[in-house]
Amino acid sequence: AENYPLYIRSVPSQNELKFHYTVHTSLDVVEEKISAVGKSLGDQRELYLGLLYPTEDYRVYGYVTNSKVKFVIVVDSSNTSLRDNEIRSMFRKLHNSFTDVMCNPFHNPGDPIQSKTFDGIVSGMMVQTG
Repeated sequence: AENYPLYIRSVPSQNELKFHYTVHTSLDVVEEKISAVGKSLGDQRELYLGLLYPTEDYRVYGYVTNSKVKFVIVVDSSNTSLRDNEIRSMFRKLHNSFTDVMCNPFHNPGDPIQSKTFDGIVSGMMVQTG
C-alpha cells in the first residue's frame, strides 16, 4: 500500500518533523480500522474513522475516501471545544479541496500537494480551531 504523506502542515511549523512520525503511526491505525471494517462497508462513499488514538498531547482523527485516500487531523489535547461533527465537517472540506487539486490537469497524482487554494483552506481550518 502507498502510505506516504502528500501534505503535512503544522503550527508552529518547527513541529512538522514530530508530526511526520504521528502521521505515519496513524496511517497504520487507519489500515487496521479499514481491514477490521472490511467488506461490510460495501460501496460506502466516505469513511469517517473518528478518533484513531489519543496521546498525552494530541488527539488523532482519521478519514478515508472510497478511492483509499487517507486524511489525518491531529488536534491539541487541550482543545476540548472541537466536537466530533466539526471534525467530520473539516474532513469533508479537506476531501472536497483535495478533489479540486486532483482535478487540476497540471497536478500529477502522487506528487506532494502544492496548491495555494488547498493551503488556504487548511490555514483557514487551523485558524478556526486554534
